[in-house]
Amino acid sequence: MTTTAIPVGGGLVTALRVRQWVKNLLVVAPLLPAADILTADALVGVGCAFVMFCLLSSGVYLVNDVRDVEVDRAHPVKRFRPIASGAVAPSTAVALAAALIVGGLLLASLRSLDLVLVGATYIVIQLAYCLWLKREPVLELGAVASGFLLRALAGAIGSGIPPSAWFLLAAGFGSLFVAAGKRYAEAMRGDRDGAVVREVVRSYSLSYLRFVWTAAAALVMATYALWAFQVQVDRDSMWGMVSIVPFVLALLRYAVNVDAGHGEEPEEIILHDRMLLVLGGLWAATLVAATFS
Repeated sequence: MTTTAIPVGGGLVTALRVRQWVKNLLVVAPLLPAADILTADALVGVGCAFVMFCLLSSGVYLVNDVRDVEVDRAHPVKRFRPIASGAVAPSTAVALAAALIVGGLLLASLRSLDLVLVGATYIVIQLAYCLWLKREPVLELGAVASGFLLRALAGAIGSGIPPSAWFLLAAGFGSLFVAAGKRYAEAMRGDRDGAVVREVVRSYSLSYLRFVWTAAAALVMATYALWAFQVQVDRDSMWGMVSIVPFVLALLRYAVNVDAGHGEEPEEIILHDRMLLVLGGLWAATLVAATFS
């Protein structure tokens, strides 16, 4: 295959997976029940955490795509990725990845050492995933899930708002739910269509993955409810408890897509399911109402 490097242009932009930056909005979640005490400094901190994760995650995606270039070329969809298709040279991708990772950590250093530690932890885990953990059943699920949890933690640290233990648990189990849904979709593709899937995915049965994401869904609903009750007590507002309704409905709506085998690209579900977006908006509105009522 002929490899043509495109220093600037559509190939590199696509390789950065900008559409997946929607996941980084999770850094905003810790602010929702604290809207009445937000300061300009807190917003700047969250913005810093968001940009940091955009840079770091894009750097990791580039490293992962270079590492998996041969496997991606055999994938019905991933073979069109810029590195796998030859639109971007691996050497260009690695150089850009290094620049993005260094830039993200330098940006975090302008905010706090704790934010740098969160970013560095994310990089260590994700690079370990690219090089080794992705071939280890269960451990690779934990590595994928950790990325979402660290985003929520970064939002709390960047804003200076102490995170609730229940919120972090809900974020953690929610992350596992999304990660298991991704693997379930990939396993279904292999089982239903006979597509070539990675060895680690073949090590899971569909029933096992269904068990994992079902258990994770139950735990995230339970821990979120405990967090919402805490918000209700702290704010003396019934809206904390009301927020459980759109949250659970949104989770169940997302689960419909997972069960159908469409969970391999979570950002596509979020961006294209209008009812899910409506439920997400209602959830955010109830938390803001809990703050100001």
